[in-house]
Amino acid sequence: MTFNGNWKVDRSENYEKFMEQMGINMVKRKLAAHDNLKITIEQTGDKFHIKESSAFRTLELDFTLGVTFEYSLADGTELSGAWTMEGDTLKGIFNRKDNKKQLTTTRVIEGGELVQSYNYEGVDAKRIFKRA
Repeated sequence: MTFNGNWKVDRSENYEKFMEQMGINMVKRKLAAHDNLKITIEQTGDKFHIKESSAFRTLELDFTLGVTFEYSLADGTELSGAWTMEGDTLKGIFNRKDNKKQLTTTRVIEGGELVQSYNYEGVDAKRIFKRA
């Protein structure tokens, strides 16, 4: 599938402002901006296996499109939600467990890059990955 492969973060747009809106403290924001995130994506039909590896943690996650699951961000923020496929875009709608506010994430391949976009409380950000 299109998303399959190993990806390494190349650059970010407005990511620190997004993290600030999420309530992540300045020290963690500065560290996260240079986390060297690598993502491995394996898709089989509507099932995904994701491995995220950064300077702070390694996480493996399995999910099925349209099925709600629990997820914890690197800063400890707990979420509940699901991914769906809308055309060529993988879209995640998640609700924070602490304040019930919504985080929307999309993943799409543009020009051979994986573009991961975020929206939280009106603040948009992107992280762009190149194949590793």
